[in-house]
Amino acid sequence: MGWATRFLAAVCFFAAGVLFVPEALLGSPSGAGAVTAAKLAHVLSFATSWGAALWATFIGGIIMFKNLPRHMFGNLQSKMFPAYFTLISACAAISVAAFSHLHPWKTASTVERYQLGFLLSALGCNLSNLLVFTPMTIEMMKKRHKIERDLSIGEEVGWSKNQQVAKSNPTLAAMNKKFGMIHGLSSLANIMSFGSLAMHSWYLASKLEL
Repeated sequence: MGWATRFLAAVCFFAAGVLFVPEALLGSPSGAGAVTAAKLAHVLSFATSWGAALWATFIGGIIMFKNLPRHMFGNLQSKMFPAYFTLISACAAISVAAFSHLHPWKTASTVERYQLGFLLSALGCNLSNLLVFTPMTIEMMKKRHKIERDLSIGEEVGWSKNQQVAKSNPTLAAMNKKFGMIHGLSSLANIMSFGSLAMHSWYLASKLEL
């Protein structure tokens, strides 16, 4: 993920530049070509992050959890989630840059400033997951997998054996508690990002003429 991390960092720095000094980077936002390009970048980036978040949060992950052996599911998620959060973080950064170009802070209305706030919230939540919570969750998951393998569990589908064994194994119970706390923070950040995108989708829908 080295190249992806460098690309994401570049996109985030560019988004920050557009947010704080748009004229220096992009010039006047009044040109028709620049406006159209910014709108296209914003819509495509928002749609990608919204669709990816919807699928990963409410569809793909649930289906995999219900149908894959738990350790296989965890190992797969440990590969997917860094890529997922890199993608939606980059998309959120592009959306922030494009929206800032179209609606500079100094001249933006109150509603537009709120919308920029929602986009920045999504970016912040995604970056916190990518850089903090996901690595911690993966590390904790690997430690728990090791404990479970020693107890000959983890190849089943669902939580039943883990919960049963944890009642009589304090080590596994403690690891479950730690994992649940970190995973809960990661899930909360993901839901907050999704909620911010949902608020922005309502704003975009209000601008459509069908």
